[in-house]
Amino acid sequence: MKTKAKVLVTALCAVLLVAVSVFGTIAYLTGKDTVTNTFTVGSVNITLDEAEVNPDGTVKSNSRVKANTYHLLPGHSYVKDPTVHVGANSEDCWIFVKLDNGLKSIVADTSIEAQMTGNGWTLIDSTNNVYAYRETVSAGDNITVFESFTLKGDAEVSGYANAKIEVIAYAVQADGFSTAEAAWQSAAFLG
Repeated sequence: MKTKAKVLVTALCAVLLVAVSVFGTIAYLTGKDTVTNTFTVGSVNITLDEAEVNPDGTVKSNSRVKANTYHLLPGHSYVKDPTVHVGANSEDCWIFVKLDNGLKSIVADTSIEAQMTGNGWTLIDSTNNVYAYRETVSAGDNITVFESFTLKGDAEVSGYANAKIEVIAYAVQADGFSTAEAAWQSAAFLG
């Protein structure tokens, strides 16, 4: 009989425990709410290209390319229009170009560097020949570096068979930098 009493007491305790749990839970007011944060990361996107030209420097098509080959002749003018394109989803940015002008000594009066100045570029790093654009640019902007070059009429072109004009474009976010120089110094592209 003691066993039956223990079983009965245990069963009553279990029922009581369940009842207290159910009624105890119902007795409290409860609530729940959630805040979820989603983060995105911006980016700076640029490309650099130029008009596709024939070897004589005339425009070949409406295509944009990464390189052209020119046949140099004294006194001749050539289309070369490197253009920096800021991507559709890019953050506002400062843009820079490094110019390696292997024809500098045989280019006529309107030099590439003079055209760049006229187009809003300023030399900010004379050691590396880096130019900064005059203002920040935004998504969808297309900034021309220069348009063409003309060789001097008496240019001795034979020594320039493998010469190149190379333009390299760089970009740094505009946010946090009030000047192009400050943005360039923080970036350490060439360091």
